[in-house]
Amino acid sequence: MIPFEHSLGGADPLLVAIDIGGTFTDLMAFDEATGRFAQAKSLTTPTQLVQGIIDCLRMSAVDVAGVSGLIHGSTTAINTLIERKGAKTGLIVTRGTRDVYSIGRGNRPESYNLLFRRHRPLVPRHLTREIDERMLASGEVLEPLEHASLEEACRRLADEKVEAVAVCFLHSYVNPEHERAAGEIVRRALPGVYVSLSHEMLREYREFERTSTTVVNAYIGPKVGGYVRRLKASLGQIGFRGDLTIMQSNGGVMTPEVATERPVAMMESGPVGGIIASAQTGRALGFADVISFDMGGTTAKASLIREGEPTMAPGYYVGGYASGHPVMVPVIDVVEVGAGGGSIAWIDEIGALKVGPQSAGADPGPICYRGGGTEPTITDANLVLGRLDPEDFLGGQMVLDAKAAAQGIVGKIADPLKMSAAAAAQAIVDIAVSKMSLAVREVSVAKGYDPRDFALVASGGAGPLHVMAIARELHIPKVIVPLYPAHFSALGMLAADERHDFIRTFYADLDGADFRRLERTVEEMAAESASALASKKGTERRIHLDLRYVGQEFTLSVPVGANQIRAGDRRAIRTAFDRLYDQRYAHHSPDEPVEIVNIRLAVIGKRATMTLPRLSAKRRAQAFRKMQVHLGDSVRPVSCPVYRREELGAGARLSGPALVREHGTTTVLFKGDVCSVARTGELLISVRGAA
Repeated sequence: MIPFEHSLGGADPLLVAIDIGGTFTDLMAFDEATGRFAQAKSLTTPTQLVQGIIDCLRMSAVDVAGVSGLIHGSTTAINTLIERKGAKTGLIVTRGTRDVYSIGRGNRPESYNLLFRRHRPLVPRHLTREIDERMLASGEVLEPLEHASLEEACRRLADEKVEAVAVCFLHSYVNPEHERAAGEIVRRALPGVYVSLSHEMLREYREFERTSTTVVNAYIGPKVGGYVRRLKASLGQIGFRGDLTIMQSNGGVMTPEVATERPVAMMESGPVGGIIASAQTGRALGFADVISFDMGGTTAKASLIREGEPTMAPGYYVGGYASGHPVMVPVIDVVEVGAGGGSIAWIDEIGALKVGPQSAGADPGPICYRGGGTEPTITDANLVLGRLDPEDFLGGQMVLDAKAAAQGIVGKIADPLKMSAAAAAQAIVDIAVSKMSLAVREVSVAKGYDPRDFALVASGGAGPLHVMAIARELHIPKVIVPLYPAHFSALGMLAADERHDFIRTFYADLDGADFRRLERTVEEMAAESASALASKKGTERRIHLDLRYVGQEFTLSVPVGANQIRAGDRRAIRTAFDRLYDQRYAHHSPDEPVEIVNIRLAVIGKRATMTLPRLSAKRRAQAFRKMQVHLGDSVRPVSCPVYRREELGAGARLSGPALVREHGTTTVLFKGDVCSVARTGELLISVRGAA
């Protein structure tokens, strides 16, 4: 195992990544010259996130003055939206479209839920102002922008003391001329107010989704911008002089300036780091198809990686499809469930045991943290089952209270359900495993993939504790526990490329499309990317066309080559679409006409690949102690050997039942599981009975 380095810095350039989660803040540092790593973990400080970052840097003993680059993933954007703590926001729209945002779509999710309510709009109707202007779907001007009505709208919004304004005109995705002019007028009329223009967020049709995305960007903009500015200032005060970059939901990084303009791109900036690292780990070990599974303190996330690349989605609903806010910016496809180490176990009104989605978080935390928590959590359950060592949590950084955890589970769960403490703890873990298995199914089976054809990469502080049970439930034969699993999202951020995504609606039949115009549009999008891309060398372009059969509503995004567009190779594009459609839905219609809906361009500034040093061979695995552990498949605890991961050399093999301890997490092996250590330190586990 690569040793833990307590101090890095000096003359060597350093890269540092910091990931703020709901419970812990994680740091990974990489010395580019020596290949050494440092890691640190501290409890997240929800009310002072920037201070938590500074504390984590100090704890790591990294020489901040020697840091050449710092990559940061934050929950600030998504928490601002979910907690509805954003700016007072106004909305300016084309006359006649005032209610598009509040009406939304006509679908009725949860049709049998009598208490169902859609989300409350972020902008109330009285702060939505209509102005006179009209652009046709062709991009022609039907009615010029009427300045008087716009200036009156600005006066009304100024009287309401709005802090942000979203501007979304009809068909501005085709011709943004009116919106650009309106943006200049609004900024002059409302100095100091954050302004978000829809064509800068999304050049795509669908008025409601475009409006929602623009409103969300405006709503979170002032708070996220303030956070980024405070972070830069605080880092400067402790001697940081390197480049600060922010993780995006698409798996790339962006500059603080771009993050301030497009904070909506930060929504999932934390979880995607682990997915990037999972893809890189899989490729290095010869597994092109893997499923990333990350279980932290608050939630568990799953994402599918196919042929070495994470699966992308054109957008998603923040807060869930039924009642969330649509945000249509490219995002790595992640399914998230409320099952983390801090998820609370509780009994509902009919006496059924539930786990999550409520979480004890970092404050007060699980009962065993001795921070004032009174509700039993998944962490408390694992402690009662003997899977965690109360004296060796986070490498001895924290001492857990096993007695208090047991008392909490007995009082809140075991006694009401007339169970033993161990049985109640096992039931809590079993329910959590079932929920997380559904997330893995959602990213695989629901998309037409068989999870048995993938390796499962487990990360997060709680991921290796539960991954073997999930693999058994889904019959996944191979599990990978990577290096630094408890800091894996931060590790992935170190490997993240700079990336910017652009989209244009380009509506045409595939057979009759003007491919020269399509090629010109791609070049226009590439030119637009030049101003956003900090890295000017080693860039890569990826082009996708959103295609569908004529008469359908939803599209599939098909990768195409620039040479195919240049040659107008309709046949190759059509074949790729039919193949993708068949993979997703198990059928396709080769005789049906196909139409192009959108062009997507990803411009990527490649970062140098990190190379992990190889371990020395040490085939003999020596346990340092034995513990009595409940493993679910026996009524009584079993005697398990416990290994220190840093003492396992390349080629070492061990069989379950066993525990593998390391800084930040524990890997649980059940009876019959066989684990071998790869040359670069990863644990490769064959799951008993999964094949």
